[in-house]
Amino acid sequence: MARHLIVVPCFNEERRLHAETFLAFAAAHADIGLLMVDDGSTDGTRALLESLRERSGGAIEVLILEENVGKAAAVRRGVLHAAQQAPDTFGFWDADLSTPLDEIEPFLRLLEERPELQLVMGSRVKLLGRAIERKAMRHYLGRVFATCASLVLALPVYDTQCGAKVFRNTPGTRWAFRAPFLSRWLFDVELLARLGLLGKRRAAYDTHRCVYEKPLSKWLDVAGSKIRLRDWIKAIGELARIAWRYRLCAK
Repeated sequence: MARHLIVVPCFNEERRLHAETFLAFAAAHADIGLLMVDDGSTDGTRALLESLRERSGGAIEVLILEENVGKAAAVRRGVLHAAQQAPDTFGFWDADLSTPLDEIEPFLRLLEERPELQLVMGSRVKLLGRAIERKAMRHYLGRVFATCASLVLALPVYDTQCGAKVFRNTPGTRWAFRAPFLSRWLFDVELLARLGLLGKRRAAYDTHRCVYEKPLSKWLDVAGSKIRLRDWIKAIGELARIAWRYRLCAK
């Protein structure tokens, strides 16, 4: 049984999925399991994932969702499935490997070295000595959104939307995934909001001390992203819904 389980949501990733990279990682890291979630894909993704499971000798697990439910629900269902196996940690990672799988181990080391941490989340900060390649438009839109999210959450968070996050397996982190998310895309913000609510009752989940943003060493803006400009515009409305819901809950 793997000590760590990483959920990888997949929707129509047949042409973008780096199968050999996932296989090589699984073979080299027996303590880190990969759970590939097929979110009702309509191309050859399902067959590709089944092939990965067979070729990995079971080191790569596959969860099939018959209908497309969106990234938020796919991640949630994958995490709930993973948590049932009682790993030390669980998390989720983007299937396009915009964040390389090699970044997982530094996340795990942080959780091992710092017992107060409940969540380590990747942050796409362009610093000297880092290889962060992001299109200018997505970067600036992302900064506007991140500022709005930071205000909503009342947290000095730099990057809520990076698809690389690892959680310590605790009752609180499992609780954060218990209920369906309001948004198909902004569930990362909701996760922080839920931990914030929990932190008001239990100091161990105070987001100012239990969440760590780790600047990534490498991140690549992979072609074929399913997020469009209209999604960024829609996101502002969804962010307002999240703010309304969780501020009411906090009262």
